[in-house]
Amino acid sequence: MDYLLVLYYSHHGATAEMARQIARGAEEAGLEVRLRTVPGVSADHEASAPAIPDSGAPYATLDDLQDCAGLALGSPTRFGNMAAAMKYFLDGTSGLWMKSALAGKPAGVFTSTSSMHGGQETTLLSMMLPLMHHGMLISGLPYTEPDLAQTREGGTPYGPSHVAGLDSKLPLSTAEKNLCQALGRRLARIAVALRGSE
Repeated sequence: MDYLLVLYYSHHGATAEMARQIARGAEEAGLEVRLRTVPGVSADHEASAPAIPDSGAPYATLDDLQDCAGLALGSPTRFGNMAAAMKYFLDGTSGLWMKSALAGKPAGVFTSTSSMHGGQETTLLSMMLPLMHHGMLISGLPYTEPDLAQTREGGTPYGPSHVAGLDSKLPLSTAEKNLCQALGRRLARIAVALRGSE
C-alpha cells in the first residue's frame, strides 16, 4: 500500500507536532501516512530503549523506509545539525542504499530550533545529504506558499521549520502549521504522480 513515511525524532514535542501537521497535509492530498520515530541514543554503551516507546509513534524499521512511497524526515536542531538519534538511524540504512531501495522517491525535511537563528537551514541541508546519497528526489517549499514569504516565525524554502523558544514551549504558529501541511500535500502529490507514471 502506498504511504508517506513521516519519520522524526523529537525531544520536547515540537518536531512531533510538526510531523502530525505534515501527516495531515498528506492525508488531505489523499495519501496514507505512517508516523514513525527513532529512539534516543546514549553515550552509555549498555543503555537500550524499550522495544515500544512509552508514548507517541512507534519506532521506525528499515521496512517502513524501504516500502514507503515518499519520506518526510524531521529532527530538532543540534548545533546546526540533525540530532544524533536521527543520524544514528540513517547510518544504519546502508543495506537499503546497496539495493537502491529509496532511489527515485520524493523526500522533504523539517526541523525545530530554540531560536530564529539556531541553525534551521543548516540542519535541513544536513538531513538532505544522506537522502541524496540514497537517490531520493528532494522537494522543498516554493514561494507560491504565501506563508513562506510572510512568516515571522519558522519557515524556509528548504523545508518547514519552527521556532520553539529557549524553553522549547512555544506552540506552532498558524504559518508554521500551514507550511508543514503544505509539505505533506506536496510530497503526497509527487508520490502519487510518480507511482502513476510507473
